[in-house]
Amino acid sequence: MNIIDLLGNIIPQALFFASPLILTALGGVLSERSGIINIGLEGLMVMGAFVGIVFNLIFADMFGSYTPWLSILAAMIISAVFALFHAVASITFRADQVVSGVAINFLALGIGLFLTKQWYDKGQTDMVNQPFYTTDVWLLSEIPVLGKLFFTNMYLTSYMAIILAFVVWYVLFKTPFGLRLRSVGEHPMAADTNGINVYGMRYVAVMLSGALGGLGGSVFALTIAMNFSQSTIVGQGFMALAAVIFGKWHPLGAMGAAIFFGFAQSLSVVSSGIPLLADVPQVFLLIAPYVLTILALAGFIGRAEAPKSLGTPYIKGNR
Repeated sequence: MNIIDLLGNIIPQALFFASPLILTALGGVLSERSGIINIGLEGLMVMGAFVGIVFNLIFADMFGSYTPWLSILAAMIISAVFALFHAVASITFRADQVVSGVAINFLALGIGLFLTKQWYDKGQTDMVNQPFYTTDVWLLSEIPVLGKLFFTNMYLTSYMAIILAFVVWYVLFKTPFGLRLRSVGEHPMAADTNGINVYGMRYVAVMLSGALGGLGGSVFALTIAMNFSQSTIVGQGFMALAAVIFGKWHPLGAMGAAIFFGFAQSLSVVSSGIPLLADVPQVFLLIAPYVLTILALAGFIGRAEAPKSLGTPYIKGNR
């Protein structure tokens, strides 16, 4: 196998596993840039996966090939509303943001499993018959070398995740909205003094985080898992949170970190085609993403500078 064929196997798989992480990490960037720690990314992904699968199963016959796209839209809406629990606890009632995020994780999984048991009378849903499928991008897949690497046998959700990373970067650093959002995470009192609604901006950021987390969870469920159960989302949200930190709270940095973690996840799938990994026991390749996550954070967390007011509730009028 030559290098082009090898990369042709690795790159689509790496982006395939990375896209849910990219989407969820972007939500984490928005929330934490506003000053709200979001440990609940795992729970938001769980809620998105549950809603995406259930919507798909219910409406597959009605909407046909449009079903997966409408499923992720429904997941975004419900997860954004679900994120309000974290927003109300953290912003209005000034609860400990880490504890609130952990509660979101447990609550989402509990709701998902309870409703699955009630509606399907078993511990998991049925398998969807309208998931996302791989495709070759028209015309671009014919480009020599690059076409095989980046535009052949790809999921459209992978391109969506990368495009959204640049959109979030532009919004965060090139628009007045982004400036306001970053200001409430760095110095909320100064932002308040300049007429910015600190509470409102933080609510919007957390709900956007919920929408993107739900999008990431539904994309994972409709491309990788194909159903919902207790083990559908296991650690993906925490890996996305690690990508936020590893990427230094920057949308493009988070995307790069998520692609790195996605590549680590893809090793267990593509290892048979890589001579150096062909004889490595499968169990080591399965735990590689989590080990690399720990090593990445251990090596970079000391150099990453978080927003100055991250995790600090804002009390209007206090200095």
